[in-house]
Amino acid sequence: MRLGKDKRTYKDRVAYYKAQNKKRRLSIKLFCLEYKGNKCENCGYNKCVDALCFHHLNPENKDFQISHAYRKSKENIIKELDKCQLLCTNCHREVHAELEKLT
Repeated sequence: MRLGKDKRTYKDRVAYYKAQNKKRRLSIKLFCLEYKGNKCENCGYNKCVDALCFHHLNPENKDFQISHAYRKSKENIIKELDKCQLLCTNCHREVHAELEKLT
């Protein structure tokens, strides 16, 4: 047990926690991108990581969104990534446009 002046509160450390959270999310995203090959599986786009996203091949088998993966273990993240395709934003929109035409 620590005694003394260390009585910091969340309010005192909010900037630190936000920075750590941002750092962890980026680390997880980079891990996911590397695992899936760092480029769009459809067209090969790889210029901007913010333009790459994960498309679940079967939405009914989706346990969680990859964007929420920062709360998961790497083993669970890999299991979920295996259900996904890495696509650039344009290809992802085209896939969804085709799916909407079918329904």
